[in-house]
Amino acid sequence: MGARENVQKIKERIERACERAGRDPGEVSILAASKTRTPEEIREVFEAGIRLFGENRVQEARDKIPLLSDLSIEWHMIGHLQRNKVKYAVNLFDVVESLDSKELADELEKRLSKVGKKMRVFIEVKLSPEETKHGCSPEEALELAKYVLSLEHLKLEGLMTVPPYFEDLELVRPYFRKLREIRDNLEDALGVNLPHLSMGMSHDFEVAVEEGATIVRIGTAIFGERMY
Repeated sequence: MGARENVQKIKERIERACERAGRDPGEVSILAASKTRTPEEIREVFEAGIRLFGENRVQEARDKIPLLSDLSIEWHMIGHLQRNKVKYAVNLFDVVESLDSKELADELEKRLSKVGKKMRVFIEVKLSPEETKHGCSPEEALELAKYVLSLEHLKLEGLMTVPPYFEDLELVRPYFRKLREIRDNLEDALGVNLPHLSMGMSHDFEVAVEEGATIVRIGTAIFGERMY
């Protein structure tokens, strides 16, 4: 199946999940996770109607994004962002979804003020005990959010998480629910609107949508199996 059919299927599944949750499907955006994908593959998915694309590595994005500059893509950084890569990231991405520390916020603020640009950011919250996962702890989220809101060149718009992988999707549901609760608590505590919850991937995005996701980050289900 081609990208167009895959995207259509995903949209239908999102619509059904929204129906179950009493949500408007218009509230949910599909982000194509394009790590390891070629510019040609990305173009095909763009032609299928996707406008949000996410990259995990700055180096790969530096090679790829300039080749696609003729397309009106909104680029999201969805992988762990190292501080020494921020100087490149601020020119490549529209949104950083993986802000996880004050130090990274400071570096982003410094680089953005130099180029005179504001950037939308999400705070990545680590809800999984796995060592390989990144993010601030749920307990740190309030203080970090408060700090980010104090910075002139960062616009905090929501939260992101990468839960553990479970075959049984009901086991992943509490992680998505928890992120939504953290977001709701931040909104109450800080008196701000944080419209976005970026959560859910190819195998669990329907559950994420049922629990309030506004962005689902989908790779395999759009592009097919990865070619390494």
